[in-house]
Amino acid sequence: MTAADDCVFCRIVEGELPARTVAERDGAMAFLDANPLARGHTLVIPTAHHQHLQELDGHSAHALYELLHDLVAVVEESVGADASNVAFNNGPAAGQEVPHVHGHIIPRFEDDGGNPIHAVAGTPPELSDEELDDIAADIADRA
Repeated sequence: MTAADDCVFCRIVEGELPARTVAERDGAMAFLDANPLARGHTLVIPTAHHQHLQELDGHSAHALYELLHDLVAVVEESVGADASNVAFNNGPAAGQEVPHVHGHIIPRFEDDGGNPIHAVAGTPPELSDEELDDIAADIADRA
């Protein structure tokens, strides 16, 4: 997929907009978030434009996850973090603000007041064992 002219991340990839780039690989790059949630908050993106994770081709997916994997410990160590949250917002309903796949590495510190990933989805649903079995079977059938 080619660059989208109106995509801020594609414009960063093309060098049209500045970014604090921390790593580049064939098919992926990483830079500090311009609106960080913590010191060292890093975004990892595929260099090809894709809005959703499920749209990534094999090369882009591999490059993205490999760079993300390689950077988690580096980011934590660089800012002295105790841990990190690693997450993707996949679509506007999930909070994706830039329509270009991007993973967040958010350094976490003891007593930083942040919440675990389970806090992002609001009120958890009440599901019966039968509903859980049906959902698991449907996902397994489609996988």
